[in-house]
Amino acid sequence: MSYALVRPPAATLADGVVTFIERRPLDLELARRQWAGYVAALESNGWPTVSVELDDTLPDSVFIEDAVVMFGDLAVVTNPAEPARNPETVATEKKIRELGFETATITEGTLDGGDVLKVGTTAYVGLTGTTNEAAVGQLRGLLEPRGWTVVAVPVTKALHLKSAITALPDGTIIGYGPVVDDPTIFPSYLEVPEEPGAHVVVLDSSTVLMSSAAPESAAIFEARGLRVVAVDISEFEKLEGCVTCLSVRVRG
Repeated sequence: MSYALVRPPAATLADGVVTFIERRPLDLELARRQWAGYVAALESNGWPTVSVELDDTLPDSVFIEDAVVMFGDLAVVTNPAEPARNPETVATEKKIRELGFETATITEGTLDGGDVLKVGTTAYVGLTGTTNEAAVGQLRGLLEPRGWTVVAVPVTKALHLKSAITALPDGTIIGYGPVVDDPTIFPSYLEVPEEPGAHVVVLDSSTVLMSSAAPESAAIFEARGLRVVAVDISEFEKLEGCVTCLSVRVRG
């Protein structure tokens, strides 16, 4: 069975870390409604959700993708560089263990899950302000024996790799040009006209979940034969969040 890990937004959400954009006022109640809508979209499209407990002391904990990355039966628990975010991994790891997964923890360098994009058996890992070479090396050591290829990707214009690029179901990398350092790294690349359009969650081989703030990109995907599920996540986008940040897909 496949499902998605999620974590409710903290009461302190407005205090979340902002790096590449200017901080804007955030509507917590709207954020809670948007999160519920996001969860409903997952559940109505074949992804039942499992929730990690709410923690109001962790403003960014709703962005659960940064705490753990799934590689089949292996859950890699991350090591966030931001001290305020490091405790987010504790309850997430506890939940993953309760679900019966093998875990490995990044202890060499720092790694955020938002810097890891999986395409087939290739893991693209962003070298950013939150993920460094030491962590990429440790991740490579964990994954290569399992048949994965790890490719380091320099990222200087966005918070995370997946703030700049994600991938369509067929493996095509999609990106918003102004924040992509070097698209030639990827064997197949499609530029999209809106920054939120570079972020999709693959729900199945013909369906993607994305922000409603990118209608032109949605039209491009639909022209390629994809079904688009659009959700409003405006309050999370104010914190440099996107649709991928708010869940971890666990494939059974």
